[in-house]
Amino acid sequence: MKFDYRALLVGISALAATLASATAIADPDLDQKASDSANWAMQSGDYANHRYSDLKEINAGNVGQLQVAWTLSTGVLRGHEGSPLVFGDTMYVHTPFPNNVYAVNLKDHTFKWKYEPKQNANVIPVMCCDTVSRGLAYGDGKIFLQQADTTLVALDAGTGKVVWTAKNGDPKIGETNTNSPHVFKDKVITGISGGEYGVRGRLIAYDIKTGRKVWTGWSIGPDSDLLFDPAKTMTWTNGKMAPVGKDSSLKTWTGEQWKLGGGPTWGWYSYDPQLNLVYYGSGNPGTWNSAQRPGDNKWSMTIFARDLDTGMAKWVFQMTPHDEWDFDGVNEMPLIDVTIKGKKIPALVHFDRNGFAYTLNRVTGELLVAEKYDPSVNWATKVDMKSGRPLVDAKFSPGATGVDVNVKDICPAALGTKDQQPASYDRKSGYFMVPTNHVCMSYEPFQVEYTAGQPYVGATVNMYPTPGSHGGMGNFIAWDPAAGKIVWSKSERFSVWSGALTTAGDVVFYGTLEGYLKAVSPKDGKELWKFKTPSGIIGNVFTYRYGGKQYVGVYSGIGGWAGLGMAAGLTEPTDGLGAVGGYKDLARYTTLGGSLFVFALPGGAAATAAR
Repeated sequence: MKFDYRALLVGISALAATLASATAIADPDLDQKASDSANWAMQSGDYANHRYSDLKEINAGNVGQLQVAWTLSTGVLRGHEGSPLVFGDTMYVHTPFPNNVYAVNLKDHTFKWKYEPKQNANVIPVMCCDTVSRGLAYGDGKIFLQQADTTLVALDAGTGKVVWTAKNGDPKIGETNTNSPHVFKDKVITGISGGEYGVRGRLIAYDIKTGRKVWTGWSIGPDSDLLFDPAKTMTWTNGKMAPVGKDSSLKTWTGEQWKLGGGPTWGWYSYDPQLNLVYYGSGNPGTWNSAQRPGDNKWSMTIFARDLDTGMAKWVFQMTPHDEWDFDGVNEMPLIDVTIKGKKIPALVHFDRNGFAYTLNRVTGELLVAEKYDPSVNWATKVDMKSGRPLVDAKFSPGATGVDVNVKDICPAALGTKDQQPASYDRKSGYFMVPTNHVCMSYEPFQVEYTAGQPYVGATVNMYPTPGSHGGMGNFIAWDPAAGKIVWSKSERFSVWSGALTTAGDVVFYGTLEGYLKAVSPKDGKELWKFKTPSGIIGNVFTYRYGGKQYVGVYSGIGGWAGLGMAAGLTEPTDGLGAVGGYKDLARYTTLGGSLFVFALPGGAAATAAR
């Protein structure tokens, strides 16, 4: 037999090129920074969205001694979501609109550089729920900022100079951005906001070096736009995974309503490097009046698992088919391993706005757990595990009662049992620490016509504390993702709108809308420490180490959906999609602000606790 050496050499060359390419597209600098617990190099701390730190100088024994180490004014008085990034001797701080970025020298808290973009203020009126920004991303020596006006900006991390920009939307038709960009390998991933303006949601991947658009995965529309393979993209069907089939989205819409179909992508994204899959959720279908859009309205309210390199969808899971309540599916997707019935499973956990916590096999998309994480949830009795569909209670279905009928006491309210404020994962116990809302609503749908750039809502909403409960509007809970059960619950006066942080020091941190930063035990929720900042906290708690000392920080600046009345000066109870009336008492406890608070132990406290 004649051996083809030329073919062998060609094959070896191709393999070498492939391996070289795989090495080139990784970002070892970001991976190194993220793996060093002294840094906070990603908004969620890691690709898996754990919001967990191995730092333990501050621990359950000494956290009560925390004191303010330093503060910084951002110069902006609107809602401050997300957190700074920290690595080396620099902290990168962001603000709400106009989306300023400051590089702060940790040695003396002076500014290394500032980036202050000039954006058209016309974008503000089409930002649904405050002018928030959920933060920056880092990779390839660049800081990435997603501006409100849909401009993605790459800044040189050392100088603040603009390296490249890309435009991913049009504010004139209601498209804006509030999400943080995410860096995975050689790509910058971003989404779009505007579900209340009839936009069409999508996830977009850009080349990290050039800003060239690599792929766009739409939430709704033809298979070619969705990046679906009808025979290979899978979904949970009749108790097993099955292909979605041809035109899986278009078949669930009437006529061309899908072109105004919503499915925005303004939440948090996670990434599994071994599977090369990026996970995220899509938001509400347009309009809020479900009578105008019969069908399941796929693939709004859906978890997507996409190949990072190509954008092709491997699997999808829709949480709320034919949404009637605005239960956006954009909340974070932490990646963990769970043991169920003695079997260890690579999983994805998702605390949906609809009040159900889902655990899925992140490799296959199989549904494993779906349980209420607030017992007051009443719009559905349970999730049918065979179909994956919630079993809707007709008493709380605006679609069943019809337009111009006010349906009362729907739980949760439109802002969900939890909105985007991310949970943290306690790696020691295997439980999640979850900031939640405990809010119900009345909901009256009405006919609405589409006009580009104008609200496309079609519902009047009022929000209020859950009737017959503890009187507060929030709970902070520990959740067992394998069993689908609440382990403990700590009630709060208002919704817990701050992202949580869990540390190896057996401490969980979160902020409150009144402005308290709190530390509690992950074992039972016992309060260990609290500090009142000048304004309500809707930012995400973070931690870092500098000069051999651990610090914990958070933004103080009321706003976001819950604080929109204060932030935007709104007074009508139904303004802010119902939040203004629901949170009217906030003004008794806090006021507008825009600052960063950083805390540390006094000298010697850590050593004393260690002894």
